[in-house]
Amino acid sequence: MDPLPAARDRALTLGADIALDPKDAAFRDAVLDVTNARGLDVAFDFAGVTPAREQAMTVLGRQGRLVLTGIANQPLTIPSDSRFNYSRQAVLGHYGSEAQHVEQLVSLAAQGRLDLTASVSDVLPLADAAEAVRRVHDKEGNPIRLILRP
Repeated sequence: MDPLPAARDRALTLGADIALDPKDAAFRDAVLDVTNARGLDVAFDFAGVTPAREQAMTVLGRQGRLVLTGIANQPLTIPSDSRFNYSRQAVLGHYGSEAQHVEQLVSLAAQGRLDLTASVSDVLPLADAAEAVRRVHDKEGNPIRLILRP
């Protein structure tokens, strides 16, 4: 799910089965429809967006897990602890930015098992760092990642 149409299109291009707009009033119904009313087994929050987390909690299925990798630095609210407990749901955190994770990514890329090409929107000289930050902040051109080259 992503509020940006370009991001949803990109997800479909890269093999997603479905890409939904979280602002769509029919979002929950669409998730339940595609999962045959079971709900999601796993939802990942890569962006650290509190509303996305709250919405994900509403579509988790039995033994569903919400995995937080993005950092929102905000409290997470479980809307109903009885439903959460009865459904045996879980919230898990994963930092993923330790030295061994970088080594794993580099190794996977070197082996040709991880292609990040589609996630790089542009490569800019280090001197253009302020411009890169502005483009990401303003979402100019719907950037995924901008790489700064020394």
